[in-house]
Amino acid sequence: MMNRRKVIKALATGGALIGASVLMPGLALAGWNKEAFGSENQGMAMKSLLGAEPAASADVSLKAPSIAENGAVVPVTVKTAVANVESISIFVEGNPTPLVAEFMIPAGTKAEVSTRIRMGKTSNITAVVKADGQLLSASQETKVTIGGCGG
Repeated sequence: MMNRRKVIKALATGGALIGASVLMPGLALAGWNKEAFGSENQGMAMKSLLGAEPAASADVSLKAPSIAENGAVVPVTVKTAVANVESISIFVEGNPTPLVAEFMIPAGTKAEVSTRIRMGKTSNITAVVKADGQLLSASQETKVTIGGCGG
């Protein structure tokens, strides 16, 4: 049986949770690089986000399908054994906005991320690892049979 005190407590707790959830998107957007995520050119997106072009490296492992039947859900895994990884970024050259994800890697954490990305058409996927002031990358072409970015 609920009494008035329990109902008021439940309403106050729910209101506090809703209020906190309204503030969270603002905190998440504080670190968002609008120029990099809004760029329509991969080179400009990389320069805006990372400051320079990365160098291809065998130390970065990029796993993605060679053929994606549905461009709306393309699985991608990036990992590296390089020390002091700060971030892992994923770019899709042929997308309307090439920067699709940036993951910040906390110190002491295994540098490995898996996600699903959208691809509008057949294109190169590039993973960039930022570690100790270096930018290391790996690229792979993925063919898309059904586009995921409005195609």
